[in-house]
Amino acid sequence: MIVSVASGKGGTGKTTVAVNLALLLGQEESNRVQFADCDVEEPNAHLFLRPEIENREEVYIPVPEVNLNRCTYCGRCSEVCAYNAIAVVKEKVLVFKELCHGCGGCMLLCPDKAISERNREIGVIEEGRANSIGFLQGRLNIGEPMATPIIRTMKKKLKSSHLNIVDVPPGTSCPVIEAVKESDFTILVTEPTPFGLNDLILAVDVVRQLGIAHGVVINQADIGDDEVKKYCRRESIPVIGEIPYDRDIAVLYSHGIPMWIEGEKYRKVFRNIWTSIQPRLVRGGNVERVRQT
Repeated sequence: MIVSVASGKGGTGKTTVAVNLALLLGQEESNRVQFADCDVEEPNAHLFLRPEIENREEVYIPVPEVNLNRCTYCGRCSEVCAYNAIAVVKEKVLVFKELCHGCGGCMLLCPDKAISERNREIGVIEEGRANSIGFLQGRLNIGEPMATPIIRTMKKKLKSSHLNIVDVPPGTSCPVIEAVKESDFTILVTEPTPFGLNDLILAVDVVRQLGIAHGVVINQADIGDDEVKKYCRRESIPVIGEIPYDRDIAVLYSHGIPMWIEGEKYRKVFRNIWTSIQPRLVRGGNVERVRQT
């Protein structure tokens, strides 16, 4: 089972919710829990879970390499590239490797078989354990523009026998879609502000298009206004949790201490979130997998 935690914008407390939910579910030995930090441009869940990294794997994408001795400069490769990663100018072939998505179309459709592929490293995946919780995180190399291939590779490592908590990148772009798709439920974390509402609406559109069951957690719930709650009522979106505006939470965060560890004051918030999610998973046809966790 996959429960993803997403947000329409950064800074809403998405990782806070994901980490503390994983700690809640991982406290029982019967729970086989895996945590995947798919925010590969800036992973930070490790600051709170403090895992022991046991394995490190490079991630590559194939990019074209042109044999100029065979190339007739017909331009077919540039015509088929949707991302303008290859161009033919007079008797030169220019390859812009940072734009290449590794689809292989140029190689397949080259009439002279002048194009081969070589692997280019774009990042790494690190795997380990945080006590009873399996841990995965991706890291995109500095300067690389495409996070999606790393997220796709990470998700292949999710175990169907486990309850997987996926920390999704912020926003609504391609990496977000790659991270949330195939989720059984998505938690959308927001804040009660005009910006929070605007980006929540965008995130709701994404999960609805993907047909994923979802609910909203409002962070810093006792500041701002009631527009997020009004929107959720109009759209029949369940508000499955509210996290208070509390200076103590900020102090814990600054020291890398999860709210769950501090005590019962905050634990009930995450228990209530999970209690709200479970019936919706069952209604979605995931009865057996819920029982296994």
